[in-house]
Amino acid sequence: MSDRSQALADDPSKAIGPRAEYFPKVTLRTQDDKKVQFYDDLIKGKMVVINFMYTRCDGKLCGEGTTDLVKLQNALGDHFDREVFMYSITLDPEHDTPEVLKDYAKKYGARWTFLTGKAEDITELRRKLGLFNSDPKVDADLKKHTGMIRIGNETLNKWTTASVLSSPDRILQMIERMKPPTPPEK
Repeated sequence: MSDRSQALADDPSKAIGPRAEYFPKVTLRTQDDKKVQFYDDLIKGKMVVINFMYTRCDGKLCGEGTTDLVKLQNALGDHFDREVFMYSITLDPEHDTPEVLKDYAKKYGARWTFLTGKAEDITELRRKLGLFNSDPKVDADLKKHTGMIRIGNETLNKWTTASVLSSPDRILQMIERMKPPTPPEK
């Protein structure tokens, strides 16, 4: 690990500069109607799993994807919401209010953070995270959303992508590869 990577792993507050500037400065609202800053509050210095969904999705991506993410949440055990943070961001902010998102999370037993915000901010986040279709016509159709999740360790600037329908074991393996290397014992 480089000296810079080790310094960031030791003190995530040093994550300033290119990565901090890469992500848009957008405010989102949680299912508890709390305002949060995407970069500063949600991903800075953290390992994250991020997906985009919407509560009225009539395909299998959102419902089955959320079910699989609940299995991942459970498989993470004590690491969930301490070492690995999960976020679901709605693609339908006009309908998916904090209250609707809270009911959706409760229905599935999801304990991670669900988010809504301005449509243009959500679109910008999807693009920055690489979770969009390059064909604008296809990308505009909610029924054809990518169904992908972004897994990242912001501190080390390591990111990967997987299907939201990937097995929890597969996603756990990907999360493991995002962790900093363990220093050799002396």
